[in-house]
Amino acid sequence: MRHQLFIDGRFVDAASGETLPTLNPHDNSTLAEVAMAGREDVDRAVAAAARAFPAWSRMAAADRGRILLKLADLIEAKADELARLESLDTGHPLRDSRTLDVPRTAACYRYFGGMADKFQGETIPVEAGFLNYTLREPLGVVGQVVPWNFPLMFTSWKMAPALAAGNCVVMKPAEITPLSALAIAELMAEAGMPDGVVNILPGLGAVAGQAVAEHPQIAKIAFTGSTATGRRIVQASAGNLKKVQLELGGKGANVVFDDADLGAAINGSAWAIFHNQGQACIAGSRLLLHERIADEFLDRFVALARSIRVGNPLDAATEMGPLTSLQHRERVLGYVDIAREQGGELIAGGRVPADASLGRGCYIEPTVVRAKSFRDRVAQEEVFGPFVTVLTFADDDDALAIANGTDYGLGGGLWTRDLRRAHRFAREMASGMVWINSYKRVNPGSPFGGVGQSGYGREMGFDAMREYTQVKSVWVNVDAQIPAWYPR
Repeated sequence: MRHQLFIDGRFVDAASGETLPTLNPHDNSTLAEVAMAGREDVDRAVAAAARAFPAWSRMAAADRGRILLKLADLIEAKADELARLESLDTGHPLRDSRTLDVPRTAACYRYFGGMADKFQGETIPVEAGFLNYTLREPLGVVGQVVPWNFPLMFTSWKMAPALAAGNCVVMKPAEITPLSALAIAELMAEAGMPDGVVNILPGLGAVAGQAVAEHPQIAKIAFTGSTATGRRIVQASAGNLKKVQLELGGKGANVVFDDADLGAAINGSAWAIFHNQGQACIAGSRLLLHERIADEFLDRFVALARSIRVGNPLDAATEMGPLTSLQHRERVLGYVDIAREQGGELIAGGRVPADASLGRGCYIEPTVVRAKSFRDRVAQEEVFGPFVTVLTFADDDDALAIANGTDYGLGGGLWTRDLRRAHRFAREMASGMVWINSYKRVNPGSPFGGVGQSGYGREMGFDAMREYTQVKSVWVNVDAQIPAWYPR
């Protein structure tokens, strides 16, 4: 396992010599002592990226793309190794890391590798005699901060479009899950990435993350994480008015109508909240049930939740692993007490599994809580765990009011056979993404991002390339006859 910083094409110790253990959430054993970047390391990384930028940005776009395509091939060749590393560091069940995280990571680099030489400017019809066209230019050195819940995949979501567009990157992975980002740095060097184009700096958010957000030579910062931290990122970025892109918290409404295919909705709703132990901003953490089908749905949903196999993420039979840290597990369990205090009913879970073999880990049972009101804290605040809040509604207007009754707006979904209703909710749900008769679908070509307190800007697709470029308008006088403004 790589455990040093990656700066200017080399693995190096932090200037301070400081390290932090990264732990296996299955049993809290130490996987590695990882170097922790400080401000001096951020300065070194930014200087390396700035030196690399002129040559990288002027490289033929197709050549940049070929490096990203080679990286995608290397990721697929190392799939088993990367999947195991991600499961050890995060607690993702190995079946998820193998079938979702690694393939999605490779697909993202491959998508943007192919897009590198296909992203173009426009020709604009202006007055006669002039040619006006636009250039899409890279921003320069960009800072990127990713969270601990999907570290392998999220590094690709941020780095792939930035690199394809010709930027250089200073990336800070979460301090508790840095191992897969460092493994990707090694593969980037093998793929032919020039020194300094990518720099990976594990470190504390309050130290390395703050330094990246404030750095005067960084042209943009892209951040995924909590809304509270996102606000601090915006404040820190004001010194040089750097561009900011934020993918923040969520409180997704997953709405099930009385005409839905209940079998599909039950399974899809379980996936929406229990995949990755609910540690996803787009999780369907508010389950809204039409009152006519609520009891039947809930009986079947709870039975499914109780049947989910919780265990060691490296066990092929495991369907739900541990949360990523003990501190986070205690936070999630705290919301069980909050629900009870506000009159909610604990229907399932809400405790640590009884299995003694899991006693040293960060485990919690799939948890289902029926809230008294959609204004309760468990229906308003992001729990970020295998914790679903159940609410009921009477009709479409009631469902829409509850769905839009939070400050968040990242992802939401609905289950119905009524096409007119489906399109109405797609239009009126205050959400950056809406899934109809499915949930949590992502693709490198489809824009991903939120509204309201869920942030601004978009990952993926052509929108991501726009986020990492700036437009320059060029005017050429071809044969326009311009009268003298000051005739003499």
